[in-house]
Amino acid sequence: MSQHHSRYPVPAATHRVEEVIQRSRFITIGGHAPDAKAAHAFIQAIREEFPDATHHCWAFVAGPPGSTLAIGMSDDGEPHGTAGRPMLSVLLHSGVGEIVAVCVRYFGGTKLGTGGLTRAYSGGTKLLLDALPTIERVERIGLRVVVDYSAVEPLKRAFPEMEALILGEEFGASVTLEISVPLEHETTLRETVANITRGRGSAELL
Repeated sequence: MSQHHSRYPVPAATHRVEEVIQRSRFITIGGHAPDAKAAHAFIQAIREEFPDATHHCWAFVAGPPGSTLAIGMSDDGEPHGTAGRPMLSVLLHSGVGEIVAVCVRYFGGTKLGTGGLTRAYSGGTKLLLDALPTIERVERIGLRVVVDYSAVEPLKRAFPEMEALILGEEFGASVTLEISVPLEHETTLRETVANITRGRGSAELL
C-alpha cells in the first residue's frame, strides 16, 4: 500500500436498501467489517435472515479504503463475474473502509442477462453507499508522557488541537500522563512535550 491511511470513513451501522428490477427483488445490506472474520460473520448472519432467497452475493474490503489486502467476493450461483466483482469494484472505489455488502436476490421469473445483472448488483451497492451512515475511524496510539508539574497545564492546553485524550494521570516526583493520540499527531505531540519542558520531558509508546 503506497499511502498510509490513519483516518477514513467506516460504516457506522448496518444499513439496507431495496430495489425491484423486472420483478426480481434485490436487498443490499452493508455493515462494518474491521477484518475478514467479521465480514464472513456478517454474510452468514444475512444468509440466516433470508434463508429462502435465490442468491446471497457479497463483497468486502476489510481494511482501509481501496486496500486489497483483505478482500473477498462471491457470485453465489449468479453467472461468473456478474455480482461479486461489480460489487467489490464499487466498494473499492467508494472511499469507505472496513465495509461488507451482501446483495440478497429473490428471483422474479425474468432473466436479466449478464449486463442487467452487473448493473443490478453494482447499482444496489451504489444505492447502499449513497445512504450508508459512516463514522471516521482514527488510528490512535498510546503514549506515556512524563513531565515536571510546571509543564502539566501548558501541555493540557495544547492537547485539544492534537485530539489527545488523557487516559490516566499519576502524581509523584513528576507527573505521568497516559494519553491516546491520533497516529498522525504523534510527532507534533513529541515536539510539544520537548518544547514545553525544554527537552526534559519524555514521551514513550505505551
